[in-house]
Amino acid sequence: MNPASVPDFTIQSLILNADPVVQGVMAMLVLASLACWAIIIEKSILFGRLKREARSLAALAASGAIQPPEGDAAKDSLSGAVLRAGLPEWREGRDQHESAGEFRDRLERAMRAAVTATLRRAEPGLPLLATIGSVSPFVGLFGTVWGIMHSFFGIAAKQDTGLATVAPGIAEALFATAIGLVAAIPAVIAYNRYSIGLSRIRQEALGAAASLASRLARRPAVLDGRRKAGESA
Repeated sequence: MNPASVPDFTIQSLILNADPVVQGVMAMLVLASLACWAIIIEKSILFGRLKREARSLAALAASGAIQPPEGDAAKDSLSGAVLRAGLPEWREGRDQHESAGEFRDRLERAMRAAVTATLRRAEPGLPLLATIGSVSPFVGLFGTVWGIMHSFFGIAAKQDTGLATVAPGIAEALFATAIGLVAAIPAVIAYNRYSIGLSRIRQEALGAAASLASRLARRPAVLDGRRKAGESA
């Protein structure tokens, strides 16, 4: 066989010689893969920070401290958001018609809302991972079907069913499926990992908020404030 007649199956050749529709599918899948990895890197950093903040909040609840953390970074942290939500309710004190349990529930609701609002900011990007993971294989399959169909048209036009005629078009078509899987597999793994991780962080933070609310409910904020005022006078 003449070496010049051997098809070129390099990645560059598969992309450049593919049908324009298949090339468009490949470009979309490559962009989806890049977006997937950008989200993975960003979420890895973010979730690492949230895990540390959830542990810090749990340690704060265990120690019974009620002073919000200082510094700009600490103010934006999970523990800072929880204390900023709960301390105003605590300083307002227990209403005379409010039971101890109702006072504790009011503190806990405020802190739980802060946890939910803070962790909700970590959710953007996860739906895109789920979409990439579920749609990319089908987009790649569309490119494969289109490429094989285009190969059959070429066979009919050349009236040649030899392997040298069929193989390049089929290889280009299957390459689209391969790119779809390359985009989908990391997206599915990352989505499952981050969804479970976010659920665990939420549970730990909500448990710490409930413990902190229970501790605060047993401390008379109004009396403490009057005592401090009397001492200063």
